[in-house]
Amino acid sequence: MVNARNMDVLRVSEDRAAHGEGPIWDARTQNLHWVDMLAGDLLSLRVSDGFAHRQHVATVLAVLRPRRMGGFVMALERGFAILDDRSATPRYLGDLWTDISVRMNDGGCDPQGRFYAGSMAYDQTPGRGTLYRLELDESVTVVLNDVTISNGLVWSVDAETVYYIDSATQRVDAFDFDAGSGTFSNRRPFVLIDPTDGCPDGMTIDAEGGLWVALWGGGAVRRYTASGKLDEVVRLPVPMVTACTFGGPELDQLFITTSQVGCDASAADTASGALFCARPGIAGAVLPACAASTAMGSPYQDSTRSAFYPRTGKEA
Repeated sequence: MVNARNMDVLRVSEDRAAHGEGPIWDARTQNLHWVDMLAGDLLSLRVSDGFAHRQHVATVLAVLRPRRMGGFVMALERGFAILDDRSATPRYLGDLWTDISVRMNDGGCDPQGRFYAGSMAYDQTPGRGTLYRLELDESVTVVLNDVTISNGLVWSVDAETVYYIDSATQRVDAFDFDAGSGTFSNRRPFVLIDPTDGCPDGMTIDAEGGLWVALWGGGAVRRYTASGKLDEVVRLPVPMVTACTFGGPELDQLFITTSQVGCDASAADTASGALFCARPGIAGAVLPACAASTAMGSPYQDSTRSAFYPRTGKEA
């Protein structure tokens, strides 16, 4: 039986992203980060006191993950970048393609600390996207071709399976994962979502191996058990739900990003694009940080500060 909980879903940001995406909990700093993707902005929330901060980074900031040595790894419009703590400017690693009609989208880190991000055409032309992997030495490998809208990417708790969403398929797919090589193999459907319920977008995983899938156009986040059974639905007051992640000191808060894209532009809609939070009664799995460039180290290793999240100050 599906539990469509009417749990409290609270708005936790006054700032509204035009296209909020990619929330991630930074265990090192105890802050939540997400992106206003097409504005190129990084948004941060200090959960302990609600202080929020917005910083412009690039033309497009598709997705980011904390680095083990501090700072972030990022996917910008057409390539990867590294941002050290206290640095105001990312170190761009170069364009992976020259076609300006294609951009990066969502991504994540594998348990070995390699960072993945996938691309898509701005006009969503089928098959023009690619899933890339940033290796620990900052070289780049193509993982999947013929992608349309590369989206959610997470690894199972035992790290033997990787789950992936190409939104155009209306599926969450599963692959066998080889930790040594980073190879994806034996692709098979794991969950199929009816288009009338929304389109699968970003996702995260809990400590029991359940997948939490954001539904673009569906106004909800769904939980699927490790066997692929739908058993939980979290309803939101806005339709364009983009992604989710567990955060907070106990990883027991589910943070959910939303978008204003495709929404009613009237003054009546004052919540689309905000960050929301629910407490589903289960803890999230610990998501890996990026290990790229750790061999070179970082000149800034203060565990409590970053350029994007000052220790004190007024809300931007």
